[in-house]
Amino acid sequence: MSSLDLPVCVTCGVQFGTLTPPTTCPICDDPRQYVPASGQSWTTLRRLRESDKHYKNEIKQDPEDPDLYSIFTVPRIAIGQRAMLMKTKNGKNVLWDCITFIDDDTIDRVKALGGIDAIVISHPHFYSSHCDWARAFNCPVYLAAPDKVWVMRLEPSVQHFFDNQRMKLAEDVEVVKVGGHFPGSLVLAWKDTHLLVADSIYVVASGLGQRERRPGATSFTFMWSYPNMIPLDPDSILGIWNAVKDFNFDRVHSGWWGLVVMPQAKKKVLDSAKIIVRAMGYTQHAMLDEAL
Repeated sequence: MSSLDLPVCVTCGVQFGTLTPPTTCPICDDPRQYVPASGQSWTTLRRLRESDKHYKNEIKQDPEDPDLYSIFTVPRIAIGQRAMLMKTKNGKNVLWDCITFIDDDTIDRVKALGGIDAIVISHPHFYSSHCDWARAFNCPVYLAAPDKVWVMRLEPSVQHFFDNQRMKLAEDVEVVKVGGHFPGSLVLAWKDTHLLVADSIYVVASGLGQRERRPGATSFTFMWSYPNMIPLDPDSILGIWNAVKDFNFDRVHSGWWGLVVMPQAKKKVLDSAKIIVRAMGYTQHAMLDEAL
């Protein structure tokens, strides 16, 4: 059996471990996600590689930091997220999050950047084809233990599940479990300047650019389900803030190219959390008492 022929959910892009998939994708058939009205559909890496849509991965260097690269597929596949490759202080390369599409051209170009020494994935919606990425670069994949039930392709030789609040991957890289969107949702702190996020701290349109905002404008939101617009409760938002407030960061990189909040990103996370909790009708809550 070739992994190129394993089923991939068209909606979320997650690869399954057996040739016969379930009736519906458990990750999509969940209140946080959705199965399209047209019904469940599947593809494979082989079909994607041979598609007349000519899928390819773009690799772009961050305009503000030459040690950060984004990898994303065009045209878009599934959720359309990016993976971010960072060069750490100790000379290792860490890939934050993962994407479904991988081919020989992608492997060659990433190897030219130094390869991948470790992969960390924020939450189940981005589990994609991480086993193929790990095998291509002979590296481990770090996943949050509370979300193991959502791993659709178990490969014990590459997957490492951890349950601590924090995990140090390099001198300047620390993975942080914040919860919220999923029980094990993760963010990654890097260089004392960057926070790499996905769906637990989500960049919104009014957070982009560097102009002054009017009072009440948010830069981030905090949701349990994005496609179904189910917000997180204030206690969960406070839990996310408590998990990151001891870190220094001035910019937040979201799961999509171009969605970056800077400068004063940490203050904007706190301000946004307070705005949203107040919008829920709370005039008293521990979140509202937080300060930098």
